[in-house]
Amino acid sequence: MSKKRRRPEEEETSYWLSYSDMMAALLLIFILIISFTLMQSKSQYESKQAELDKQKEIIKKQEQLLKDQQDELDRIAGIRSDLVAALRDEFADSSLNVKVDEKTGAITFDASVLFDVADSDLKEEGKTFLKEFLPKYCNVLLDEKYRDYVSEIIIEGHTDTNGSYIYNLELSQQRAFSVAKYCLTESNGIISSTDVELLRSVLTANGKSYSNPIYKEDGSVNLEASRRVEILFRLQDEEMIAEMMDILKEK
Repeated sequence: MSKKRRRPEEEETSYWLSYSDMMAALLLIFILIISFTLMQSKSQYESKQAELDKQKEIIKKQEQLLKDQQDELDRIAGIRSDLVAALRDEFADSSLNVKVDEKTGAITFDASVLFDVADSDLKEEGKTFLKEFLPKYCNVLLDEKYRDYVSEIIIEGHTDTNGSYIYNLELSQQRAFSVAKYCLTESNGIISSTDVELLRSVLTANGKSYSNPIYKEDGSVNLEASRRVEILFRLQDEEMIAEMMDILKEK
């Protein structure tokens, strides 16, 4: 018995059904690819957005830190300004020949007032000078209004450029030490025992040799002016503040 042959209409219908199934499968694959791509893009976007938000937060914190640092700079500058003004007022009516540096508050003494040439022992004239100077100086620097801000009071000895550096280093150090020792000796009765204790907690003495000479207008060393003793103060966290100022200048 011979097989019954399929009619052309059936063969055409079967062909289109197979084609439709194939297209449906391709469409499904295409949809899956698009869905995966969209999901991957969304994931990447969310990751990038999270990273961007993190960067924004870091920038915000840095900006706040810089603002805090600038506020601290302004506060420290204001304290120094107040101290300089207070020192200037304190010595305004004094017979002492002292000059307060308007920027730093440093005070310079002519070494000849305190010492003989090439000597580190205080003269009687020098002792009299310190007896009048120190109470006025401590009246400002050790006042309750400022004492918590002052981290260090420094006595620096400076020499002219005659002689070797080592010789002048020793001489300048001995002179600074002589001034510090006289100021801190309670039996001298220059300042109260309370102020002596406060001064001991912050006072240091350094010899600078001729590392920082004073020059004349023609560029030559002013030997007389270079022979000097300076007293200056440093405020709490001032070195850190100076570093912050350098950082801020670079911004």
